[in-house]
Amino acid sequence: MICRGVRGATTVDEDKPEAILRATRELLALMIQVNGIRSEDVASVIFTTTKDVVSQYPALAARQLGWLDVPLLCGHEMEVPGSLPRCIRILLHWNTELGQSEIQHLYLGAAQSLRPDKSITEEVDMAELQKWIDEQMEKWKVQR
Repeated sequence: MICRGVRGATTVDEDKPEAILRATRELLALMIQVNGIRSEDVASVIFTTTKDVVSQYPALAARQLGWLDVPLLCGHEMEVPGSLPRCIRILLHWNTELGQSEIQHLYLGAAQSLRPDKSITEEVDMAELQKWIDEQMEKWKVQR
């Protein structure tokens, strides 16, 4: 088994804690669902934001989804002139047998402009995804 990187990015309309958590939960949940990722196979996750996203740690979204033992780290992206504002990025290090070409990277919202070639190729039931997110958050609340 080798460690592969899984990338994703999304954007928020405003720098508010719940907006950051909601967008990050959705992105991470999609990354999990589309790739079949189990938390025990995750080596670590790096979350970055542009400098205009500061009101909440996006890594909290992973904890809310039950990733209590996965090492998580937050940081800021480089400030490149003209770069996409209010962007949250994820780099997930995953121990898997899949080859690099088999991993699906996800770019949501305005972040789709970063990698238009990495759009979702399968149909996702967003209501079912939200139900799973809500279930994970309920478990997390009990564990706290």
